[in-house]
Amino acid sequence: MLSAAELLEVWERGLPLMPVQRACALLASGCTDTPEEVLGALNIGRRDAELLKLRESLFGLEMMGVVNCPRCCESLELTFLTTEMHSVQPPEEQLETLSLSAEGYEIEFRLPTSQDAIQAAGEKDPLAASYAILRRCLVSIKRGGQAVPPEDLPFEVADAVVHRMEEIDALADVRLSIACPNCAHQWQSTFDIVSFLWGEIDAWARRMLSDVHVLASAYGWNERDIVTLSPVRRQFYLQAVGG
Repeated sequence: MLSAAELLEVWERGLPLMPVQRACALLASGCTDTPEEVLGALNIGRRDAELLKLRESLFGLEMMGVVNCPRCCESLELTFLTTEMHSVQPPEEQLETLSLSAEGYEIEFRLPTSQDAIQAAGEKDPLAASYAILRRCLVSIKRGGQAVPPEDLPFEVADAVVHRMEEIDALADVRLSIACPNCAHQWQSTFDIVSFLWGEIDAWARRMLSDVHVLASAYGWNERDIVTLSPVRRQFYLQAVGG
């Protein structure tokens, strides 16, 4: 459980970072006994499972979001639980190397990690970034006993590898089934715990700093004293100042 001061520190440190770097920073804040390089080497599903646990410890089980219907543009409020994600189990961490046979190719690969995403972040084109991640995850490619370079792998075979990755690491690509009550349109929307949790932390941090400003102006207290107040006591003083 992070204190308010610790969470503010993580938020400030994460502001200039890319989303995948924020994910690593958040994970490191909640897993202080594990080296950051180990956390960065977790497959995406395992990382996101840990971020879900962190989210539960910070804000509870219930999550709320807003999405627009792609057909009628109606704005929909969604409420769901983190426990709904736990039914999608990430693979065990020891599954370091996996294999696939397709179109005569024998392929050994591993699941993508945050480190892979960081290394591919320099690619401006999303497809190029995805291919760069895939290349990093290919351990070996053979056909007829002969080694094949990654650039010679046919698109349909590469697509089969990606599809197999998604099957094994399902928590890395969570999709919510949504039905619009206005037009009855049904679709699936991707849920990204990294952006969702960061959005919650960002909103919380800005509210907290606003509270600090109000109480510091009213009472002359320093930031540390205000941040360490319990939420109940902080709210009491805010209400007193307001009226």
